[in-house]
Formats: sequence, C-alpha cells, structure tokens
Amino acid sequence: MNTILFNSIWVLPLLTVLACALIPASYSKTLRTIHVASATLVLGIVCYLTYSVYALSGTPSDPAAAPLVLRFFTDIPWLTVFNAHYIVGADGLNMLLLALTAFIVWAGVLVSLHIKGNQKIFFALIQLLATSVYGVYMSFDLVLFFVFYEMEALCMYLMIACYGSGKRDYGGKKLTLTLAFGSSMILATLFGLFFESGANSWNLIEIAKTTLPMDFQMWAFPLMFMGFAVSSSLFPFHFWSPDGHSAAPTAVSMLAAGVMMKMGAYGCLRVAMFLMPEAAKIWLPYVVALLIFNVVLGPFIAIRHKDLKYITAYSSISHLGLIFLGLAALTPIGLRGASLQMISHGFLTGLFFATIGMIYERTHTRDITEMGGIMRKMPFLGVGFVLAGFAGLGLPGFSGFIAESTIFIGAFQQDSTLTRIVTILAILSITTTAVYILQTANRMLHGALPQKYENLTDGTFREKLVIVVLVACLLFIGVCPGWISELLDQSIAPIFAKISSAGL
Repeated sequence: MNTILFNSIWVLPLLTVLACALIPASYSKTLRTIHVASATLVLGIVCYLTYSVYALSGTPSDPAAAPLVLRFFTDIPWLTVFNAHYIVGADGLNMLLLALTAFIVWAGVLVSLHIKGNQKIFFALIQLLATSVYGVYMSFDLVLFFVFYEMEALCMYLMIACYGSGKRDYGGKKLTLTLAFGSSMILATLFGLFFESGANSWNLIEIAKTTLPMDFQMWAFPLMFMGFAVSSSLFPFHFWSPDGHSAAPTAVSMLAAGVMMKMGAYGCLRVAMFLMPEAAKIWLPYVVALLIFNVVLGPFIAIRHKDLKYITAYSSISHLGLIFLGLAALTPIGLRGASLQMISHGFLTGLFFATIGMIYERTHTRDITEMGGIMRKMPFLGVGFVLAGFAGLGLPGFSGFIAESTIFIGAFQQDSTLTRIVTILAILSITTTAVYILQTANRMLHGALPQKYENLTDGTFREKLVIVVLVACLLFIGVCPGWISELLDQSIAPIFAKISSAGL
C-alpha cells in the first residue's frame, strides 16, 4: 500500500491537470478548490510516508560500509529500446526533499488563488512543475531522472513569461537558456556513464557498483557537477537567478528558490559524487575557490540592491554556496550539513518570497526606498518577514543555525587550508547578512508611513496560514533536528562509503 502511495506522489498532480482540463476556465472557483485539495492530499501522503521511512530507518553501525537502502522500491521496464526502467524508491534524503516540495507547492497554490490571468493554465503549470520536481527526487534511473529534470525548465519559462512582472520575457528566457546549458552538460555525461560503466543499465544503483575509468571521471565529473550546479546558482552560473526571481510571480519564485534550486545540489550529491568519488576528491577542492563569490561577495551585492526580490535572490546565492561548502568538505558531518541546508533554505526562501509577494500585492512595489512604516498597517506580514530575516541570519532556534553550524564543523574537519579560510569568511559574512536584512526590514517596515499606504490591509486567513506553517517548519527543524539527522545519515552513509574508499 505504501509503495502505491509513494508512486502516487508524482501521479496525483498530473491527474489533477488532466481532470481540470475538462473543466471550463470560467469555473475558476471549482478549479482552485481542486488544486488546493490535490496539493493538500499530496502533502498529507508525503508527511505520512516521511514518518514511515523514519520509523523504519536506523543509524548505520558502520558509515564506511553502509549500503543504499531504498523503501517503496519499484522497478518496471519502461523504454526497452534504451534499456531504461521506471525505477523509484525512498530514503531519508529524497523523502525530506519530497516533503519540502509538498509544503512549498501547497503554500504556492494558496498564495496564488487570486492571480490575474488564466488561472486554469497557471495552476496546471504549477502541478506540472510539481510533477517534475517530485519525479527528480524519486528517480533512480538516469533516463527517468533526466526526463523529469528537463520538464521544469519549460514550465518555469511559461509561468514567468505569461504571469510574471517587469522584464518577464527577458527573465524567463535567461533562466531557461541557462538551465538548458547546464542540462546539455549533464546529458553528455549521462551517455558516458552508460557506456563506460559496462553495466548496460541506466540504473543508478547498478552503475554505482562499478568503478568508472579514471580518465573518464576526470572530464565527466566537473562537467556533470557544474551542469547540476547551474540550477543551484554556483558562481559563475549564478546570473540567471536574480533576473528570473525578479520577473517571476510569487508562487514561481517560491518553487524556484525553495525546491528547484535544490535539484541541482541534490544531483551533485546523489549522482556526480556518488558515481565518481575518485574525481570528486580531486575536483571539489577547486570548487571551494568559487564559493568565495557565493558566500562572501553575494551578501555585499545584496546590500546594494533596493528591490526585495533581488535582495532575496542574492541572499539565496549566498546560502546555496554553503551547501557546496558542505559537499566539498567530503566529511559525513559536512554532507549532513549540506543536506540539512537544502531543507532549511527551501523553507526559508519559501517564506521570504511568500511574504514579499503578499506585500507587493498591496503596495505594488518591491522598492524598499518607496516603503516605510508599513508594519503599522500589516503587522502580521511584517512579523513574517522579520522572522524570515532572523531565520536567514541563522539565529539559534531556527533551522538555519543547525544547518550552517553543521556545515562549518564539517568543513573545519577538512585539512585543506583553502577550505578552512573560506569557512572562516563564510562565518564572518553573517555580519554582512545582518546588515542587508536589518537595513531592508527597517526601511520598509518602520519610519513614516507614506500617505498612499494609508488603506493597506493585513494578511488574509490563507496568507496567515501559509506564514504560520512555514515558520513552524523552520522552528521545528531548528528545535528538533535529531530525527532529520537520523534520516539523512542513512542516506549519506552510502555516498560517504564510496568517497572514503575511493582511491584505496
């Protein structure tokens, strides 16, 4: 039964789209109700299955020799001409990312109930985007993985170009073309993996049992790693993110920053590092040098901007850099911290972009210099934004504190001098983060209230519900991180086992 429920995670959003295709666009209330019900149902299923995986999991007794254990495993022949199978399964890491996705999709649907334009198409695109992301996290066949991975780029472009604001066509094209460039690098290495492994299979688990030739790994690993890193805005492929987020509607920004950008980091860890650990040991120290931009210069650029979405986008680039710092540490604690940061940052950016969208709906501007004193009229939304800022600072009690502290500890365990220097710079950059967050909150929430904002209203019930749920998730992870660490450890152990044995 649980296996059926697991497979329904990506099927239900797709069935929702097909069912709503039969309903005329004029029945907007009915369409909204169906999409909210669908997102809520998937969220319930994912939460139940996440608890089930946790109940079945245990801490590996020997992390250096732990096997990959998948729950709800399904293997069905699919494209037999390519020897591709429909292979899905669950472990702690992908189950937590599925839970993150389900929460963000649910929140994105709720905040978009009154979006302007053709709501039927908009919600269909959200569900298709959800299908894509769910499929990526569930897949253990590389062809299936890539098909789902490619779906999201088209959905993102259509949603930004048709429902965005500002330079939406430019932002949508820039995002799509950059992601397509990254995907082309991934595709090239996938063919190489199939032929060089000798496994005659696209099965990630089977390929992992082979030892790939070192001359192949030396060119394939950096190509695949950077291909995935494009989605996660690793320097120098970060440039699509600010313009894409700025032009995107609220739900798309939440989904892009909250879950889509984690797909890249997930691919780096689950595919590139797991299958090519020898090359990972050689190349990842060089990746650390790139992080100087992400974790140090990113916050300084955020200080210069006045647009709320640009500020949050550069904040995301900085926080995503910490994920790569944890990956580059190549220690169990570093990998755990990187995985925790994926979850934490997903909820954080979801909350940030949700509150920004709610404020924009009322003020019709994202320029903080045109705001001031709006906390008096929107106290709940203002508090939500401030709490998101506190979480972004990594204050104790929030998930960011646990995730970032774990990354820093794991990075310091690495003997590399460069890694330790970048880690120190990352810790010091928290001060810069405090500057742009406090500056932004002070300019927009306090001071004299412009007369044009005298009639502003606070959040509605559904908006308050979204904020409360996302804040609760950040606090829950920050206060009770033990169970998440246990779930992640059983997923990280097989990857670390491959890395630790590489070159022996």
